[in-house]
Amino acid sequence: MAEYSTKELMACWLSRDLRDREKIGVGANFPVPRAASLLAHFLHGPNMKMIMGAFTVNLVDVERVRPPRYFTDYAPVRWAEGAGNFPLELLTFHKLDAFFISGIQIDAYGNTNLIGIPGKDGSFKFRGPGSIGTATLAAVARRYYIVTDHHNPRLFVERCALVSAAGYGDGSPDFRSGLSLPGAGPRYCITPLCVFDFCPDSRRMRLFSLHPGVTIEEVVENTGFEVEVPEGVKSTPPPDSRELEMLRRRVDPEGSLRDE
Repeated sequence: MAEYSTKELMACWLSRDLRDREKIGVGANFPVPRAASLLAHFLHGPNMKMIMGAFTVNLVDVERVRPPRYFTDYAPVRWAEGAGNFPLELLTFHKLDAFFISGIQIDAYGNTNLIGIPGKDGSFKFRGPGSIGTATLAAVARRYYIVTDHHNPRLFVERCALVSAAGYGDGSPDFRSGLSLPGAGPRYCITPLCVFDFCPDSRRMRLFSLHPGVTIEEVVENTGFEVEVPEGVKSTPPPDSRELEMLRRRVDPEGSLRDE
């Protein structure tokens, strides 16, 4: 087995959870989810529809897909099967099967904060990019994945200072249904150390798998809330040779995922 980077591991693992005939929202240029979506499309999802910026595209016959440089990049228009006002066209109940969200804070219940960190005087001591559509998409997508390139206690907190995209709120069983949110909420949270899922009872993040070489102690030490650790936590399966070949030849020939 060839060596692989952590981001390649994350992309390959995530790609296996995406299914054929689904409509996948890729966002502007979110490298790991973008790579995961394209890898799934090329390997086992020929009928998947990808939403790249304002365009719905099928890329299965495209040998090399250049990443959009910004949200309104016109490049994907060459492959477009349709165009719309994204994300406004997705407000219809469950039109989007899967989406990906990150944050400058991620809390124990899968809520995310892209707005900023308030200071004591009411101003921001750190300002994020804003919700950039994630509030809507976290509400309506059938499911979504929280993906982050970092894992430390400042990022993973007990409760977000502000919430730009609602996960499971305060953990109440009826939190999402009480707000009439049609989407099921976050499915997994993928980090450079591990994969979390969500406990069905408490709705808190729970350790699902450890990336090769990572210990439970490392995850606990780098998480700012109490981590639920079930018995028999498994190792995240590494990329296989077929996944790595496709990833490096067609999805990420520039090697951006190999830059650790």
